[in-house]
Amino acid sequence: MKQLYYAATLYTVLGLVSGLFYRDFTKAHNFTGKTELAITHTHLLSLGTLFFLIVLALDKQLALSSQRLYGWFFWTYNAGVLWSVACMTMIGIRTVLGHSESELPAHLAGGGHILLTVGFALFFVCLYRPVTARQEEPAQV
Repeated sequence: MKQLYYAATLYTVLGLVSGLFYRDFTKAHNFTGKTELAITHTHLLSLGTLFFLIVLALDKQLALSSQRLYGWFFWTYNAGVLWSVACMTMIGIRTVLGHSESELPAHLAGGGHILLTVGFALFFVCLYRPVTARQEEPAQV
């Protein structure tokens, strides 16, 4: 459970720092258009902080971290979030600096989204057994 707490805390810090970076970087370059930097903040806070706080609560109730595939879920999901956000940051910086669009960062970001998808699938696999086991328990009066 500490691992989930630390992950949520890390994503909170990264989310707040990315919001600050977006604001100051675009201001420093007098940029007023649309950029991927604008959404890295919300991606980190929602896919990172909020998601891991929910997983923390579920782990407390359902002991998710005792599931066989939990480690695979945790590390695959984290890699997907960080990879996707890193690519979004790279695309956003290139946009602010006036560079033309490149296909490579978009393809790399797709790899991060694939990891996220695999991470979500592993999460639901880990969630299945504890949830279905609780439904099969007889009601206590």
